[in-house]
Amino acid sequence: MKKLWWLCCLVFLTIFAVQPAEAGLISKEEEINMGRDTARQIEAQYGLYQDPAAQERVNRIGQSLVAVCGRKDLPYTFKILNADEINALSCPGGFVYVFRGLMDYMPSDAELAGVLGHEIGHVVKRHTVNQIEKNMWTTIGLIVATGGRGIGLASMASQALAAGYSRTDERGADKEGFAYSVKAGYNPYSMLLTLRKLDDLAKQQKTPSYGLWSDHPEPEERVAMINRMLAPLQIKPGVTLNTDGSATVTEGSWKFTIPNGHANDKPEYRALALAGGLWCVRQRGQVDPNRFIVDDEGQQAVLYYDDIQLLTVYAQDAGGFGSTGAYAGACTDLLRQWAAEVNAAGTYKKVTSTAKKAA
Repeated sequence: MKKLWWLCCLVFLTIFAVQPAEAGLISKEEEINMGRDTARQIEAQYGLYQDPAAQERVNRIGQSLVAVCGRKDLPYTFKILNADEINALSCPGGFVYVFRGLMDYMPSDAELAGVLGHEIGHVVKRHTVNQIEKNMWTTIGLIVATGGRGIGLASMASQALAAGYSRTDERGADKEGFAYSVKAGYNPYSMLLTLRKLDDLAKQQKTPSYGLWSDHPEPEERVAMINRMLAPLQIKPGVTLNTDGSATVTEGSWKFTIPNGHANDKPEYRALALAGGLWCVRQRGQVDPNRFIVDDEGQQAVLYYDDIQLLTVYAQDAGGFGSTGAYAGACTDLLRQWAAEVNAAGTYKKVTSTAKKAA
């Protein structure tokens, strides 16, 4: 035991001669192994949601974000935990989870991209790993106290995840998630919508520590930061909030008013989703009005431009149109009017023939 104590002291002095973040105490292989072990524990605790289509969707969105992130050399996995919590988490090494409850609360691909991008940001920046490295002195003390028994990286990772992230780490993950979602072609408002809806939920529950907010403080500051990051994009169309609670998407003389909210989506959120989607459309060059399509599912219909989801309309929106499908058709005609204005003004993104071919 005395020999072990002196050995630990030597390790301590050697390690902390430099800052832990600079020392690289945990290798990539160790990071992956401890993340995999932690992931097994999490899956054993919650179980996986057995829905192949939902699982494929989460993995597809996650992998599209990995393709534009700063650490592509990890074995990223994206899975759904079978619990109704509105939450998500990531383990070192790229093992990312969303809870089934989050899927229900944020049904669009853009919103999921905001959540997954944030969690990937924690992995890319090694936030959990860095925290473990900073706490190595505590671990060395435990090794001495226990004679080296029962101390493992997976246990340390679980403890770090339970302790939560610092405010600096949270803001950093927000920045990374925002950048990934935009680079991957998702709605630029995805992160903003994610944060706003989580803030709404916390207020509804009358607690600032619900689900994702439990270790993600300062929602107002984080929303303000994302708004600052959105500003340089100069997103058009714009969104105007009306005194009656409705929201209008506007560009020039063109207007599209959304009078109703639906479930957790306020009119403002639906308008932001549409405006952000149309911004994505114009990034592909001149707008083809014939590529606006409707997926009519009866009680709801989804408007797309190619694969870009623009807006979901519901029976409550239809009003005098008689059916959701008829209302969706009228919305499509309105979107084609927007396309005509954008093309006439030449305010779409000019892309080269090579870029068009690649898209």
